[in-house]
Amino acid sequence: MITMKHRLKSAMSVLILAAGAAMTAPAYSETILRVGTWLPPTNAQNAVVWPTWAKWVEEATEGRVKVKIENSSGHPKTLFQLVEDGVYDASFSYHGYVPGRFKLPQIVEQPGLGVGAEAASVALWRVYEKYLKDANEFDGLEVIGMFTHGPGHIHTKKPIDSFSDLEGMKIRVGGGVQSVLAERMHVTAVGAPAPKVYEMLQQGVIDGVFLPMMEQKVLRLNEVTNYVTVLPEGMYMGSFSIFVNPEFMEDLEPRDRKAILAVSGEKLSAMAGRAWDAGDAEGYQAAKAAGVKIVHVSAKDLMSRQFEKLIQGMDQEWIESVKDRDVNAAEALRELRKIARSYQPAQ
Repeated sequence: MITMKHRLKSAMSVLILAAGAAMTAPAYSETILRVGTWLPPTNAQNAVVWPTWAKWVEEATEGRVKVKIENSSGHPKTLFQLVEDGVYDASFSYHGYVPGRFKLPQIVEQPGLGVGAEAASVALWRVYEKYLKDANEFDGLEVIGMFTHGPGHIHTKKPIDSFSDLEGMKIRVGGGVQSVLAERMHVTAVGAPAPKVYEMLQQGVIDGVFLPMMEQKVLRLNEVTNYVTVLPEGMYMGSFSIFVNPEFMEDLEPRDRKAILAVSGEKLSAMAGRAWDAGDAEGYQAAKAAGVKIVHVSAKDLMSRQFEKLIQGMDQEWIESVKDRDVNAAEALRELRKIARSYQPAQ
């Protein structure tokens, strides 16, 4: 015979089990956002940008979404497709690695912008949102950030006194506007992902490379180059996007999707650019410490005059190249430069 005491005990057991299940429920509903990355661990993207954004995401979603960063060993150009296919939930890559697909973000790569990565990144994001987004170059992906590295420079084993010294040299280029510059400089362009550059220089496969100052430290170019030639307004910028799989975002609770987007966009773009600027400063110091000669070309020097002549018509060439995208490219370029050159970082 079941007594009242037994009934109360059973009821209490059920309540305790239910309470325990409720307390552990968040652990079972936790969502992992898998990020594929490809640069060295010491690069600003992996050392600063991804960890910072991961913290923002976890805080914004109150721990319901956590970011897991995974190394991708393939060519970085494949990451666009890998995220689209759901192999990773998010990633980033360099637009120049996929010739022909991402023409519009290369608006920021045009020579002579004269700013650092943070200003350029914010300008690129704003212009992307206003002018470029509807062209659907990122069909199959959801873009949550745009950024650039700092101004690109010429890293070589031999000194460069004029652009005629570069003619015929084997120079690694990463695509995008770099390829246009390489053609106009009459160098022998060699394509390869940035992480391969050290080995290529060490083995004599190339004589130099176009890259930002950060890579003197991160890619250890200070061990395999002797000179960095720096033009007054920068030679070019390199553009990247940060993107997620749209289906992953759709499967999230609306509050978590909204929270992730709130810590992305311009906030993420500015933070990424700022981190790459800091990386450039560290690269400069690493080059100096290693005895690499950094040649700052003044606006009056021969190389500056040669460069101004060399880049004539590049703006118009880019504008013509994106005619099929149905955007006001000329107005977008004017606005990008205005935003970048007037940008003031938040204190």
